[in-house]
Amino acid sequence: MPTEPSPPAPRLASTGTIIYGVSVGEVLGVSTLAGARLIAGKGGLNRIVQRLNVMEVPDILAWVKPHELLLTTGYPLRNTPQSLGRLVADLDERGLAALGIKLGRYVDELPDEMIEQADRLDFPLILLPNDVGFDDILNQVLTDILNRQAAILARAEEAHRALVQVVLAGGGLREVAAEVANLLDVAVAILDGAGHVLATAGPPDDVAVLCEAAVRESTTPGVTWAVASGSSGVAWPGGDGADGGFAAVPVVAGGHHHGRLVAYSPTGTLRDSDVGILERAATVAALVITKQEAVTAVESKYRADFLRDVLIGRGGPRVTERARAFGWDLERPVTVVVAEMDPDGEERSAQDRLLSAWVSAVRRHDPRGAVAGFSHEVVAIVGAGVDVTRLTRDAQTAFGDSAPATFSTGMSRVAHGVDLLPDAYGQALKAARVGRQLHGPGAIAHFDQLGVYRLLSLVNDTAELHAFVAETLGPLASDDDAENVDLRRTLQVLLETNLNVAETARRLHFHYNTLRYRIGKLERMLGRFTEDAHLRLNLTLALHVLRMRGI
Repeated sequence: MPTEPSPPAPRLASTGTIIYGVSVGEVLGVSTLAGARLIAGKGGLNRIVQRLNVMEVPDILAWVKPHELLLTTGYPLRNTPQSLGRLVADLDERGLAALGIKLGRYVDELPDEMIEQADRLDFPLILLPNDVGFDDILNQVLTDILNRQAAILARAEEAHRALVQVVLAGGGLREVAAEVANLLDVAVAILDGAGHVLATAGPPDDVAVLCEAAVRESTTPGVTWAVASGSSGVAWPGGDGADGGFAAVPVVAGGHHHGRLVAYSPTGTLRDSDVGILERAATVAALVITKQEAVTAVESKYRADFLRDVLIGRGGPRVTERARAFGWDLERPVTVVVAEMDPDGEERSAQDRLLSAWVSAVRRHDPRGAVAGFSHEVVAIVGAGVDVTRLTRDAQTAFGDSAPATFSTGMSRVAHGVDLLPDAYGQALKAARVGRQLHGPGAIAHFDQLGVYRLLSLVNDTAELHAFVAETLGPLASDDDAENVDLRRTLQVLLETNLNVAETARRLHFHYNTLRYRIGKLERMLGRFTEDAHLRLNLTLALHVLRMRGI
């Protein structure tokens, strides 16, 4: 009798469901098969047996089912022994677990082709003892399968009760992970959708190995846990050569993927029933996460409503005390920062990720800072000493890791007192919007750096602005002619250098005489701007308007 193999690791059926039963290796260990001998297909001993069948007709393929152990005396094939050569491939194609056959009465020996094919397909061929009846084998193996399934159900029910009790007692993800680690004697980690660890439990060394695998899976292209839709899988993130067993199950609630629950056993003893318990635990974890998200959403809305009232001057007499209840310090000198989604990126999910990125960044840079999400932007109030540009860059990095959308950021002047926060909010909002007009999506602008653009942004009649540009710049207002665009660039540099011909020629890499020729051409088109200060002002404003996008 062959030695019993170690318990098989959890595996998936082609349908993505866990297969419960006993392995072929375990079947060979029952007493009625003490005299059985494995003659081929040793690599398939971990195949799962869920049912048994007896081959009584030659066309048995129409009657077999996946995960069956098929028993035969060879009687149906006594007149067509050549059919044995193809039988193994046909049974393997239909997902059978193994074939047990008695030799000597109807079939004297198995063809070499059949044995070679079984080894190639890892399909177990078992030589059954002649003194054991099929009914004995059927009774004992089916009893083992039923007992195994009953034990699995009882264990799963016990685990379910323990996990539900964790939730009823108000436990969170940490307590769920601890309960699973205790039930299965494994290391457990619960990951969010981005692969970040939310909670862990189990032996510290094993947890470290599991977290390392999680980091590798989330940061290495092409490396992923083997997770099937609606079920679990097993994999070592990173390839071959790792010891132990890893299992991963998705954490899903309401059709939304919240992450994964992963487990690690250094001995590699994770079984199908263990993975079933992990799936129940993942369902409980999804409930915990959903509850936390609901509570967080209510708290976030309350914070946002309060901060909105403060920023429009309706915070009430106890603003600072209420702010302290949220952990915010609004009594010190502060800067208001507005992060506004750029066009084509204002879907709800992107707005939620934007708020998450800013909450994380503000927490790192200023734990006493306030942050809340409004309908179209995120507003943060941080201490005047905070490096707001660096804060914004950190938020952009966090947001950019999870979404292709972008946002523009505006910063106010320092506000000394709660009463000045509405003005500061208006400054930050203006800086964000004008900054986007000047520099495009993803711009970062400070209110004090806007200059004349602050005034231009106040003109709501864009048609009037267009008319002003066309009247002032004439043919240079259009981008249709490449020569005119080049002349407009020359005019802009001339005005920036205060008509310094030498400096303009250096910046544009022109010969001095070439620039003189261009100035003459510009004055014939626009007027004597080198002598008329008012005309130069009009030209400068027209060029500024052209720089503002969306006008």
